[in-house]
Amino acid sequence: MTSLPGTTGRKLGLVIDLDTCVGCHACATACKSWNGSGMSGPLSDINPHSAGIEGVWFNRVHSYEAGEGEGSRTVHVPRSCLHCETPDCVTVCPTGASYKRAEDGIVLIDHDICIGCQLCAWACPYGAREFDEPEGVMKKCTLCVDRIYNQAMPAAERVPACVSACPTRARHFGDLGDPESEVSRLVAERGGVALAPELGYAPVNRYLPPRDPRRFDAAPAKDPAPLPSQIQNPLLRWLDRVLSR
Repeated sequence: MTSLPGTTGRKLGLVIDLDTCVGCHACATACKSWNGSGMSGPLSDINPHSAGIEGVWFNRVHSYEAGEGEGSRTVHVPRSCLHCETPDCVTVCPTGASYKRAEDGIVLIDHDICIGCQLCAWACPYGAREFDEPEGVMKKCTLCVDRIYNQAMPAAERVPACVSACPTRARHFGDLGDPESEVSRLVAERGGVALAPELGYAPVNRYLPPRDPRRFDAAPAKDPAPLPSQIQNPLLRWLDRVLSR
């Protein structure tokens, strides 16, 4: 079995805003596109042109109806690996193929020694592990390690493909181990939550809960236009008479 490493304090991960995610699946398709040619690709598809969900997808988006009546809304929940601090998917691996990096907390799979036993998939309660049937190995989200550390790319582009593609800026990337980082401040301000923390895996990724749409008060009524007798400036009184004809 595989042991977990010590930590440097860095916890790279995602913050996903459920209030602004529109369920467009841009994150899923961008991930598929990037990892089809990156260090983890190509991703195999059993039936790539079907209407189903066959094949390997690191990102999937689920949609739910929340609330009732006028207060109801559709909530879109993107799902991928949460890069847990204490992941059982790592400790159950019999070959050491599944491992957690000490330097940044990213959970990865060494495909060269993975035997496709799928024990990690059984151990992951979040359904983040994907079995690549044609290759016979397990695959998962890598946080695009081949992008975020690529010095040949402009600094602004060194983020996971899903973050770069999101049209509503519902996805954020950074160091959640640093309380002063942008993502950590965002989590603190919006009350970001971990997914199923009671399971004890300490997922790094955070979700920002949907905000109550009723939080927006009605716009204050504008002051009514003054009556002609209330206009003190002679020029404005004359202009009002002219425009009122």
